[in-house]
Amino acid sequence: MFFLYTLLVEIVQQLLKIVAIFNPKIKLFVNGRKSVFKTLETKLQKTDKTIWFHAASLGEYEQGLPVMEKIKTKYPNHKIVLTFFSPSGYEVRKNNTAADVTVYLPLDTKANVKRFLDLAQPEMVFFIKYEYWPNYLNELKNRDIKTFLISGIFRKKQAFFKWYGGFYRNALKSFNHFFVQNDTSKELIQKIGFSNVTVSGDSRFDRVVSILEKDNTLDFIENFCKNPSEEYKMTTVVIGSSWPKDEELLINYINRTSHRVKFIIAPHNIKQEQIVHLKSEITKKTVLFSEMEGKKLSDYDVFIIDTIGILTKIYSYADIAYVGGGFGNPGVHNILEPATFGVPIVIGPNYSHFAEATALVHQKGCISINDQKEMNQTLDLLVQNPDERHEKGHICNTFVQMNKGATEKILKHI
Repeated sequence: MFFLYTLLVEIVQQLLKIVAIFNPKIKLFVNGRKSVFKTLETKLQKTDKTIWFHAASLGEYEQGLPVMEKIKTKYPNHKIVLTFFSPSGYEVRKNNTAADVTVYLPLDTKANVKRFLDLAQPEMVFFIKYEYWPNYLNELKNRDIKTFLISGIFRKKQAFFKWYGGFYRNALKSFNHFFVQNDTSKELIQKIGFSNVTVSGDSRFDRVVSILEKDNTLDFIENFCKNPSEEYKMTTVVIGSSWPKDEELLINYINRTSHRVKFIIAPHNIKQEQIVHLKSEITKKTVLFSEMEGKKLSDYDVFIIDTIGILTKIYSYADIAYVGGGFGNPGVHNILEPATFGVPIVIGPNYSHFAEATALVHQKGCISINDQKEMNQTLDLLVQNPDERHEKGHICNTFVQMNKGATEKILKHI
């Protein structure tokens, strides 16, 4: 089975090189992996002690960050090696300060695995949430390297729990311990014979709680949020990680509303043509982040953030947050960042794959809308009713505070 699996990965590796000619994202995926071994050879010495963290993409990086930071403090003489599978994670966080070396994960062939581990020489390995690469896991077990899954999630539909999933169930034997997010995951993995499992919760809560301890001031956002006479802060709606379907409904609301409200839009895609189109559709006075120099920001109604890396701080200025992605697949983006600031949240209908969104909708701190009518009604309700905003925001902040502590449980066990 290992032979067939490895053969398939090697075939895919060759096919990706062809697809990369036509697909920019796959091109990043392929070209980014060309320099992995050279980077490891340059940045690591044979005498270095290392700990390896692997994240599939950006969300998993954010999930693992609190553990990474604590491990770095606990083992100051070790270097942290961080790998990403996806360009959407690597390209955004390749210059992070948490890891000493950040590279793409070479594809899961036996040759790649052996060369990677020979160069990285990890003493401990942390896989974040998921991604179970059989050749990597098998070689880690052969080398007796301690391997952990953190913030893990297991679902019935996964191959591990099917009659044909023996190959992947076998790969799980490489883990020394599973730290999972919920009781359902624990019960599933126990049913297939694993007792080395702890319900630790989701370490993302620890990351977002830590945001409150940082300086989240942005002077230009503060200036924008003021009314034109700069006497007071106006009610502000922050729209984070929006997609075209979100924006279609939101633009209709922005253009029609008569309420005195400021809107900040941080789109998921900041390609120039999309930003230009977005701005052209808005009839209210609009300014871009890239064009704000020399402008009196308080005179504008809408602020489009055509840059990355500052959305978390912007949420600290929100009275209402709309988090995008809920009209597409796999669904809504991260709602925990606005939640930690005690902000009521509005999302689209596709959120069932995300436990925190499901919980907050149930607790009524977060409101899911399905169409334009519900969008208008919900935003009108929150804009006009400060008590409603405060109540829902309090639910969100309390939810985050009640679920923190996963990092401490993981570190205590290790």
